[in-house]
Amino acid sequence: MARRVLTRTMTGILAASVATTLAACSSAASGSGGSSATDGSTASGPLPTVTMMVGGIDKQIYLPYQLAEGLGFYKKYGVNMQLSTEQSGGVGAEDAVASGQVDMAGAWYVHTIDFQQKGKNVIGIVQLSGAPGEREMCATGTTVTSPADWAGKTVGVTDLGSGTDDLTLFMAAKNNLTSQQFSRQGVGSGSTLVAALQHGSVVCGMTTQPTVSALETKNIAYSAIDLATTDGANKWLGGTFPSASVLAQADWVNSHKETAQKVVDALVATMHYIDTHSAADIADHLPPAFVSNGLVTKDLYIQALDKDKGQFLPDGMMPANGPDTVLSVEKLAGKVTGSIDLSKTYTNDFVIAANKLEGFTK
Repeated sequence: MARRVLTRTMTGILAASVATTLAACSSAASGSGGSSATDGSTASGPLPTVTMMVGGIDKQIYLPYQLAEGLGFYKKYGVNMQLSTEQSGGVGAEDAVASGQVDMAGAWYVHTIDFQQKGKNVIGIVQLSGAPGEREMCATGTTVTSPADWAGKTVGVTDLGSGTDDLTLFMAAKNNLTSQQFSRQGVGSGSTLVAALQHGSVVCGMTTQPTVSALETKNIAYSAIDLATTDGANKWLGGTFPSASVLAQADWVNSHKETAQKVVDALVATMHYIDTHSAADIADHLPPAFVSNGLVTKDLYIQALDKDKGQFLPDGMMPANGPDTVLSVEKLAGKVTGSIDLSKTYTNDFVIAANKLEGFTK
């Protein structure tokens, strides 16, 4: 989820690669409302410039944003994209876009519902995944096979109040387990989650690739609950669960329609690339530090991506009934207190146009 923090190990690896883009976001934030994009020439050149913060840019669940850059698609479709990533202890990507510090956020669709409750009009303009991309990893030697087995135990989430916390509460409630019958502990992600499982402070923890592969390879934990595929989302959440998206303030989108279209064109082309290419091809177009680091080798990264590649949507369209599934999760997790107009949380207009541009009818 967007509020997931990067591990210290990964933050160190990524620091050099994102320094330039973080500086660009800082520069954008100093301007009027933080919006840097225009629908014409900019000071940096003929292409409109857009700033986007991603909620953990090295994570496999968020790879399309960086892959579009690696494939050269942003510039191909006419936009100068400035990517940055969340930093531990810093502003979350979704909050950065809601406050105008960046133009767009690579974050989960669910935040549009959260913001609507707070009176903020943030929308999703292209949908990249139909499943959370998470797996509930349980310590080797335990016998957890469903949320019902959490009774009397402590399970790990990224942070209390985070998206992984919402999913944990939802699955517990669906299995007749109240929040008083088990404990949740914020354990971060990556190396901090690995340590929590190793030291027994949590029996299970929700995380993504490549941490999943690292836990399995080292025989520290096994995958007990699959939320990384659409089949898994249907089983445990009751339907397709739209997750990774591009979020922006509705006012920004309405005043920068041409620029927003260019970004969606680039990402829809990227989704078609993911759908028609191997995990190895995809990995070859990502920064080396993303696919080979202290947590995972490139071979393991590719194996993990091949296993969970089905989470990515081939066309960027919001899945039918996807918003309803997300709203149901939020309600059962106790996060929705009023009425929500789901039709105002996303638009498929840009995606439909992008698919037509690519030669696909939508």
